[in-house]
Amino acid sequence: MSSIAVFCGSNFGSSPVYADAARALGQALAQRGIRLIYGGTNKGLMGVLADATLAAGGDAVGIINRRLHARGHLHPALTEHEVVEHMRARKARMAELADAFIALPGGLGTLEELFEAATLTQLGDQAKACGALSVRGFYAPMRAMLDHAVAEGFLKPEHRDMVVIDDAPDRLLDALQAWQPPQVSKWIGQPGA
Repeated sequence: MSSIAVFCGSNFGSSPVYADAARALGQALAQRGIRLIYGGTNKGLMGVLADATLAAGGDAVGIINRRLHARGHLHPALTEHEVVEHMRARKARMAELADAFIALPGGLGTLEELFEAATLTQLGDQAKACGALSVRGFYAPMRAMLDHAVAEGFLKPEHRDMVVIDDAPDRLLDALQAWQPPQVSKWIGQPGA
């Protein structure tokens, strides 16, 4: 893995522990020589992550949409940045540049980005590891929801398990490095058939 796209909040969250985790992940990426690909802003956890990556000597590449760029949200010290037309183009470009994906805690955009990346891997459109850094148990409810989807016959266990969840940046990066795509079809047979 030479580059990882990180999805995370443009807010800080309710505890300083979230910023600490973003900082730790940025430092871990830089120490491993992994290039950060992210949304390009200086806001919230996104800014903390980029600052930490850069301060540790790493590369941070921002992909920002035109509207946010026009509002002055671009991080001023990035290694590189690109301005794209809209959010869909932003996500596509981030996916193109990344070898894997990590979600830190965040809101709707973060969750949507993680699930889109996982869905593309599930469908075989890409073979890239997806992980979540579960700070303060943030992703435990998501794991429970995925367990429920398996129990109700909407998701195979192999597809639930392809989203690697850990609470330590180094363990998460190790697991993503070792990850292999599932070798099962997405589709589940009709009950009783």
